[in-house]
Amino acid sequence: MTDEAVHILVVDDDLRLREVLKRYLMKNGFLVTTAESAEDARGKLASLSFDLLVLDIMMPGESGLELTESLRRDSQVPILLLTARGEPDDRIAGLESGADDYMAKPFEPRELVLRINSILRRVPRPAEPPAAVRLGRWIFAPAREELRCGDEAIRLTAAEASLLRVLAAHPGVVLTREELCEKSRINGNARTVDVQVTRLRRKIEPDSREPRYLHTVRGEGYVLRPD
Repeated sequence: MTDEAVHILVVDDDLRLREVLKRYLMKNGFLVTTAESAEDARGKLASLSFDLLVLDIMMPGESGLELTESLRRDSQVPILLLTARGEPDDRIAGLESGADDYMAKPFEPRELVLRINSILRRVPRPAEPPAAVRLGRWIFAPAREELRCGDEAIRLTAAEASLLRVLAAHPGVVLTREELCEKSRINGNARTVDVQVTRLRRKIEPDSREPRYLHTVRGEGYVLRPD
């Protein structure tokens, strides 16, 4: 598995199917994370970056259609819906919710891989993601928005990960609060940026009261100075 592997989130309340799909997709070169419900998927989406979602429609609680509609309000991540119902009206409802494709169960795993590759060809991946940056013993991978040290990971919220990604893309460059709001997924104002910086420092700094990496430049903004 390489850092360039497509990262897929499989969401289904059927444990057996989740494991079957995970094994098959990984065998075909994908990086795979699974979730058992829409709520579980939201947690994974808040801390990890995915290239595509394989999402079951019929789940307890929030359905796959409802999750798709919700995600489409602020995300264009490709979504392939799975359902036991394959009538035309069901397929239309899935596509109208914002999904990129729709497959009825049961299906051949090989066809799923072909459908995934077809979607990915239509939705080009970003070219040349920013290089990983080192912050002490931690490595931040902007493409995945993950902060790790070996197998250990620090959970970042979507806002924290987005803020760190923008800062990591401009190491040593002072960015104003307005620029950080515009370039990241932070909804709010300059004060909101300050709050997210404080939270991020608690996670990446040995001593958040005396920042080593994420510095405040009085009257200007913030700058990230990685190792």
